[in-house]
Amino acid sequence: MRLVHSAIFVGLVALVASPTLSKAVTEADLRAHIAILASDAFEGRKPGTEGEAKTVKYIAEQWARAGVKPAAADGGWFEPVPLIQRGQGRFDYSFTAKGRKLRVGSDDIVLIGKQADYMRSDLPMIFAGVGVKADGTVAADVAGKAALVLFDAENVPDKMKSPRARREALVAAGAEAVIFVGDSKGSWPSLRRLLLSRPISLESRETRAPLEGAITSEFAVGLVTAAGQDWDTLRAHAKQADFVGEALGIDANFNVKTDIYRFTSSNVIGKIPGRKKNSGALLFMGHWDHLGICAPEGAPDRICNGAVDNASGIAVMNEVAKALAQKKHDRDVYFVATTAEESGLLGAYAFAQKPVLPLDQIILALNVDTIAIAPRGSKVAIIGRGTTPLDAVVEAVAKKTGRVLEGSTDANAFMQRQDGWALMQKGVPALMVGGSFADLDLLQKFLGSDYHGPKDELKDTTELGGAAEDADLHIALGRHFADTRKYKSKKAGD
Repeated sequence: MRLVHSAIFVGLVALVASPTLSKAVTEADLRAHIAILASDAFEGRKPGTEGEAKTVKYIAEQWARAGVKPAAADGGWFEPVPLIQRGQGRFDYSFTAKGRKLRVGSDDIVLIGKQADYMRSDLPMIFAGVGVKADGTVAADVAGKAALVLFDAENVPDKMKSPRARREALVAAGAEAVIFVGDSKGSWPSLRRLLLSRPISLESRETRAPLEGAITSEFAVGLVTAAGQDWDTLRAHAKQADFVGEALGIDANFNVKTDIYRFTSSNVIGKIPGRKKNSGALLFMGHWDHLGICAPEGAPDRICNGAVDNASGIAVMNEVAKALAQKKHDRDVYFVATTAEESGLLGAYAFAQKPVLPLDQIILALNVDTIAIAPRGSKVAIIGRGTTPLDAVVEAVAKKTGRVLEGSTDANAFMQRQDGWALMQKGVPALMVGGSFADLDLLQKFLGSDYHGPKDELKDTTELGGAAEDADLHIALGRHFADTRKYKSKKAGD
């Protein structure tokens, strides 16, 4: 909104206008965006699909209409993000012990190679327990071997509980193959489904073994029993503090064909040019992607529409862009809508690897994600509280908009699960600010119900009151941090 210059009205405006002189974002404003982005026509916004094409086109059109300028490296809106998917093809395998071929009574095995063709004979196998010790380090000598690893982990640091973290540690230690063992009565179905789901990766930052896979506990029992060992004894040894892995006396022979599909997705990048060169930049980011057609064939509703996660965040970014583009600011203001967040923050990592501006010029990155949960009047949480010197500044701006701050660091539990984490690892101050993460019980209610399922769609009951207030807060933060008089910055990066 433009300032009124007529002397007749200056005093009146000062009395009745808000400090930001801006029309408040309404729930209807946000609902209009979400209704399009989370519609069945967008098919769940999965990268590499027609849903992506519709999504990034819509975002670019909205930003252009607002007055934002394209800011990808080629001068357009779309920054390419090369991605890769791997699917199981054909494979053969056999196992020997002391020159004797072993028979296994189960065929529950999945094998996927890093490259399209993988062939290896006489690969020694080692049982590595959960893969890491209590301090998070790899104990077993897995270099050049096939490591059998228990999928369910106990007595390891939280940061190493995920199979991905343990797999990457084993790969870094030189494992030729990492094969997880899943409980057929528990973890095996989800483990098998994960491997066969053709997960999306950013090839430039992958940490993969030449061969990866999974077997059931029954397969493992049959294999080690045929080689003259006892599975229960091995599992008991793995719980001991001095466990360093156990050679199985088994050699594996693998011939694996893997279906590999490479494609290019896009981050959408826009910019409101600032008036003062070399004064730094403010960056807003949020992921546009979701899970696409996620339910099995025959299900009554197969589309994961992702209304809350994260059509709501993109809706807020659209309205923030519209408000901030109404006038020039001292600093550049960037908007980045990222791809493949659901696959591991891949679009954000791609941006951090190949940014369109020097990372040390970013004074603050504000990520907007899963924002349509809290009602009006909710407290404001900061994900990343204590990681930057900006908490007091954010709190002061929030208080001016009438918001109450949540002072705890409980929301930091989600710090590594959002796009800002990719920039934080590069030394960029990055925060998430808003109401959805202030009431963790309310958040968990969403995470335990509609989250990542077909029910995350726009409803009459979708809560947009807090999201509208958060949009206004982000506009206020944008105006504050983009003003060199209000915020004097230091360089962000190393």
